[in-house]
Amino acid sequence: MRFKLVIVDDAAFIREAIKSLLKDTDFECVGEAADGEEALQVISRCEPDVVILDLVLPKKNGIDVAMELSNKNSPAQIIACSTEGHEGLMIQAIDAGCCNFLTKPFTAESLKKVLRAAVAKPQELRQRRA
Repeated sequence: MRFKLVIVDDAAFIREAIKSLLKDTDFECVGEAADGEEALQVISRCEPDVVILDLVLPKKNGIDVAMELSNKNSPAQIIACSTEGHEGLMIQAIDAGCCNFLTKPFTAESLKKVLRAAVAKPQELRQRRA
């Protein structure tokens, strides 16, 4: 099964690194955004399964984006992403609706681990309801 992914980060090299690390996996990048306002448009248009969301963004920060997606009941699982030293921001992200977080710099294995966990959550919920 393929999972649709949107990557939101103002650093183009981070977006490219994530795409490169996910080649030959079940995750397909269907959209990218460099700021919070663009992120909401891309996520709405692409309807991803998972969003990797940088928390420090121009125009609209990641916390606000996550809260807006949660308020719209977006089915996308949101993974907050930030640099070390932003623990308070990560707690806010979880409170805003993010399912997990990824600390930069990250490894290929840590990236894949949080993505697998994110897509497993909706499946677990569907199985419990059935």
